[in-house]
Amino acid sequence: MSDSSLLHSAFYRFVPLPDPSAAADRVRALAQGLAGSIVVAHEGINGTVAGEADAVAAFEAALQRDDVLAGALRGMPFRHSACATAPFGRLKVGVKPEIVTLGLPADDGPLAPPDERDASHLSPAAWRELLARDDVVLLDNRNHFEVRLGRFRGALDPQVHNFRDFAAFVQAHADAWREARRPVAMYCTGGIRCDKTAPWLRSLGLEVRQLDGGILNYFERMPDAGRDWQGECFVFDNRVALDTALRETSTTADQVFDPTHPDEAWRLQRARRLDGDNG
Repeated sequence: MSDSSLLHSAFYRFVPLPDPSAAADRVRALAQGLAGSIVVAHEGINGTVAGEADAVAAFEAALQRDDVLAGALRGMPFRHSACATAPFGRLKVGVKPEIVTLGLPADDGPLAPPDERDASHLSPAAWRELLARDDVVLLDNRNHFEVRLGRFRGALDPQVHNFRDFAAFVQAHADAWREARRPVAMYCTGGIRCDKTAPWLRSLGLEVRQLDGGILNYFERMPDAGRDWQGECFVFDNRVALDTALRETSTTADQVFDPTHPDEAWRLQRARRLDGDNG
């Protein structure tokens, strides 16, 4: 199988899964023949897989209709991109406390559950209209090294090096944003970080907007995405980065991560190990 025949699929859904271990076992069985990384938790599923296009399509269909999962994933969107490099060396399916961990403050009381389909989600076309406004806080909800590699023009970089940094940045500015009645427009790679953090931002009295499907959906839907985006988009697999046409670039992990920063140094070492595993 040549790498150019591989299709990458990214997906997630916030949905109650009473028995994550059983769900993970079933997902693992359905994904045989694919490579990738999938996390299952009580709050839902988050994954990326790659394989031959027919095999990926069969997995996506089976995942949505599977009886063990009780149809909980029916209608779940999948974001696709082609591969010049095999993104993963093997399949990993694990059970964790959360499908994405963001270190949000625990002392603010219970939050509303994430809602991937509420009115705060903007289509790529509506997002472009929002980018033209000067009364909006455009907030990149990703790690600092990702923002450094590429971002929407004019976006704020919260300088996230660990889970707590994003929350600290928002807390430091929330009063001013709220008093100025400036909506906060967030984006991330595929949408999951924004869906997880949106209820918390609303608990601070902020008006929230989100890019539906994240950067990947914007690149897919907007052929001229380069008008609004500068640089490349980091992806958490062996391809490292994509351009606005969802094509793998020549950027390497060594060019992305700063080895003098502790958080980025271990990421670089992990990336080198994954590249070696992919062989």
